[in-house]
Amino acid sequence: EFALTKIEESDIKDDSGKEPITEDDGDPEDLEVFYPTHQWQTLRPGNAVPAGSRVRLNLQTGEREAKLPDSENGKSDTREERKRKRLGKVDVDSNSFTSQELKKALAKMKESEKAERKAHEEEVRKKFRPIEQLKEEFEKLNVKMETDYEIMVKLISKFNSSASTLDEKVAALYDLEYYVHQVDNAKDFLSMGGLQLVIDGLNSTEAALKEHAAFVLGAALSSNPKVQIEAIEGGALQKLLVILATEQPLAVKKKALFALSSMLRHFPYAQQQFLKLGGLQVLRSLFRQKGMETLYVRVVTLLYDLIMEKMLLEDSQHGDQMEEKIHQYRQVKLVPAVVEQDWCVVVSNLLAMPEHDTREKVLKTVGVLMAFCKERYRGDQALSTTLSLLRSEYEELAAEEQREGDKDGYFKELLGSVNTIIQELR
Repeated sequence: EFALTKIEESDIKDDSGKEPITEDDGDPEDLEVFYPTHQWQTLRPGNAVPAGSRVRLNLQTGEREAKLPDSENGKSDTREERKRKRLGKVDVDSNSFTSQELKKALAKMKESEKAERKAHEEEVRKKFRPIEQLKEEFEKLNVKMETDYEIMVKLISKFNSSASTLDEKVAALYDLEYYVHQVDNAKDFLSMGGLQLVIDGLNSTEAALKEHAAFVLGAALSSNPKVQIEAIEGGALQKLLVILATEQPLAVKKKALFALSSMLRHFPYAQQQFLKLGGLQVLRSLFRQKGMETLYVRVVTLLYDLIMEKMLLEDSQHGDQMEEKIHQYRQVKLVPAVVEQDWCVVVSNLLAMPEHDTREKVLKTVGVLMAFCKERYRGDQALSTTLSLLRSEYEELAAEEQREGDKDGYFKELLGSVNTIIQELR
């Protein structure tokens, strides 16, 4: 009763899920194995105690003692049963469990894993071909992966070649437009001389070449200040205004207007040069040409964007760079020129057009111009009549939207714009 008992449960796993290593886990061939019974027996130095045995220090004799643990039903597990619990399905000798048997069991496990791995690799081989075989097949097909730069070089060469037909040149421009949308590609396009070739293409006598050259130019200019600077220095602005001012097919003028819009947006220097070259008068002349109705809303949208661009910049927080940009925009006298050339009436007359999308853009532009054109609008009886008709129409459409459960619908927004303008003109 004076003995200090310590139960060593080597079968208990630690937090990581692995069996803790104890001093009794030595190689059975290196240690003298101690076979416990149900009675306490004295352990000699160097004895290997089987896992699960109960070990105590006898305080009377000072010696370590061990015996078999008691089972839950009051009986001790046999040595064979304890081996089966430890080893699971591994077959062991009835007398002892040596390191050789462990090695054999591990070897069987490794062979099983190796067989499974080989089966998996074989399954993968059946589904996929090796890279060497794919390379050989691509070489046979003479397929070579090209970079965007290499492709653009070939397209520019085809467009510039005197041996190319008109269709081949148009096809080259069509493909170039896809690549120069990317900012980096547009810069490469500039460095390889493609931009100037396209600008020169605006002088072509072939309408198809002028149309696609303007298309490529507009794509390269979009949100790309470096290309915008080079284009205006290369004479692109003058050539685009000539196309818009002279008799050309609608498709050519549409692409030229697209290129002009890309050049002017967020580029105050180009806007200043545009006004000096009479650009507003050129756009005004489109409203007097037959068959150009589809361009009207594009022109109004461009004016709206340019006016709002300047207003938003002036309302933003100022910094050193921003002050410089504001100074540049102050040199652009766009609104005075718009009022002087009577764009107020040109824009408001478009409210009579039947398309709701067109009316939406025109209403926004009229709202922006209201601060400068209020007196002109107050004396315009036709505008007053048009606004009254629009209000009646959009009241009905907004009410129908609301009945369908759309409380903040498209027509309610348009009705709000019409009412705002009517209120300001009172």
